[in-house]
Amino acid sequence: MSLGSKLIIGIAGGTGSGKTTLANELAQEFEEDLTVLSHDDYYCARHELSYGERAALNYDHPGAYETELLVHHLKQLKEGRDICVPVYDFAQYDRTERVRVVHPTSVIVVEGIMIFDDSALRSLLDVKVFVDAPADVRFLRRALRDVEERGRTLKSVATQYLGTVRPMHERFVEPSKRHADVIVSSERSTEVVRDLLACRVREQLRKA
Repeated sequence: MSLGSKLIIGIAGGTGSGKTTLANELAQEFEEDLTVLSHDDYYCARHELSYGERAALNYDHPGAYETELLVHHLKQLKEGRDICVPVYDFAQYDRTERVRVVHPTSVIVVEGIMIFDDSALRSLLDVKVFVDAPADVRFLRRALRDVEERGRTLKSVATQYLGTVRPMHERFVEPSKRHADVIVSSERSTEVVRDLLACRVREQLRKA
């Protein structure tokens, strides 16, 4: 399968902005024709550290990710090959020994806060969407997610947000908006962008 036969859509934005929701809505609509890869699945393995040491790491810095593995996987998918995506345990702050086998599809969506920061990853994205949201909205969404889904306490979420999430957002995520083809407000116009992306996906599927 040729390298040009896949459409790769990148959806970036701050933590809690709504980028994952947008990606999942596309996945629900197109099912087996569309694959979603999350940059969060590619957090580095930290088996050598204790739980306390892992919890204290900065997970909102580009160095927290094994981005080169994601780039390698995207290239494999474009070549029509299966990949083995790492399974990350957010409650333990570490990568597990399990993997998730992902088969190539005509459309691939990559979502994450840092995906526009890395030039090698960015060069593989055919469409780049940045989902914007006010800081208070993002914090509340993150707090609810981390407490309900990732086993965190509200205190730990607040400490992490003030210590690393907010400063890293300002240093890395916010400036990466300049690489986006489209910047969309999560409070106003995500439906319009979703419909536009859906049209692009359907066009790609017709070609395939």
